Amino acid sequence: MNPTDEEHVDEHTPEQVPARRGMRSLTADSFSFAEAVGGVRGVVEAVLPGLVFVVVFVITEDLTASLVTAAAAALVAVVARLVQRTPVTQALGGVLGIAVGVFWAWRSGEAQDFYAWGLWTNAAYLLAFVVSILVRWPLVGLFVEAIRSGFSDPAARRGDRDAPGDTAEPADEEPEQSPFAALAAWRTDADLVRRYTIASWFWVGLFGIRLAVKVPLYLTGDVGWLGTMHLALGVPLWGLVLWLTWVVVRGAHDRRGAAG
Repeated sequence: MNPTDEEHVDEHTPEQVPARRGMRSLTADSFSFAEAVGGVRGVVEAVLPGLVFVVVFVITEDLTASLVTAAAAALVAVVARLVQRTPVTQALGGVLGIAVGVFWAWRSGEAQDFYAWGLWTNAAYLLAFVVSILVRWPLVGLFVEAIRSGFSDPAARRGDRDAPGDTAEPADEEPEQSPFAALAAWRTDADLVRRYTIASWFWVGLFGIRLAVKVPLYLTGDVGWLGTMHLALGVPLWGLVLWLTWVVVRGAHDRRGAAG
């Protein structure tokens, strides 16, 4: 798993509150590991295709069968969500990742290439986080402040201004602050920059550990252990890093709230 998130809405709750998954969990008042990683269903959707691939390949050593069953497992998750009319973003993301892995492995005829795309994306994330730290624009800060400012949700930035029944026109209404301003404003707070930098190092560690463990296995073609490490260093490690990041980030905003 990578630092992305998706909103899940429980149709049975009256307030229609989106779940705090992925990076969105970093802005919550409390941290729920289950919610952060997408719940049981999210974990199953993330783990099942890779698990099916490695199990089938270890048992049969048949690359075609392994690729077909892994792709089928990913597609089943999407179809199930479509039938139940639940958000399909997470499942679709999994299908795209599996599709790239299937294509590479099918084209090369090497089973370990099923994991090549994941190695490349982890390397890209590792480089991006390191560069962001070096230029003092830690990516965790950009992610968190974008979420807190409602960068992707204009309604959240308007607050209650457009609430039903609120027809009064304030005489001196302040102009809506650009979300881009919030993406840079936090850099004037030395403590926030320090905390976001520490948190970004956690993500450097996550991607670095994955690459350090999986690249040698990829190069030796040990698909069984490569698949096992892919699963072990996926959701569990991702959830741990999310929690560590939340601890650091939450402390920063608690301090700012108390000061205000």
